[in-house]
Amino acid sequence: MTNSNDDGAPRPQAVVAGDLDGAGTLNGRAGASEFSVGGPDGRGGTAAGANPYELPSASLAACTAMTIRLQARRRKFPLSHVEVAVSYHHVGDGGRDSFERSIRLEGNLGDEQRAQLMQAANMCPVGRTLGLSADIRTNDNVGVALAASYDDDLSELPIPNIDRD
Repeated sequence: MTNSNDDGAPRPQAVVAGDLDGAGTLNGRAGASEFSVGGPDGRGGTAAGANPYELPSASLAACTAMTIRLQARRRKFPLSHVEVAVSYHHVGDGGRDSFERSIRLEGNLGDEQRAQLMQAANMCPVGRTLGLSADIRTNDNVGVALAASYDDDLSELPIPNIDRD
């Protein structure tokens, strides 16, 4: 799979676009996948779809699961199912934000195999990239914690109101 058009020109990995007079939902495309990007629509409503905080969380979850699966297959470990849940969190006062990553491994795995697969999670390329600007905390029990609110953060941006006069 190449990252170029038929004419050899480079193409972006992802594109998001939308009309101002539309319903507020932006349409995204990454590879062969199409999806809605949601969040505040600029008119007091909220458009349906994954918000911009959920998208990197989904990328981290997908990359982690793929990395663990790859390692299990290469090492012929008896992993039957992997589940990765990720939430993005803010730290106030200029501290580093964080991603909370919970991993559940199923299968007839020994303690050493389980430990090796949990270590493999840290080799995920998306995690290494996101880890440059945010901490990634990992545990071995899929759970749900209160994540950062994209809507709340967006409402706190210092965007001036401009009136047409």
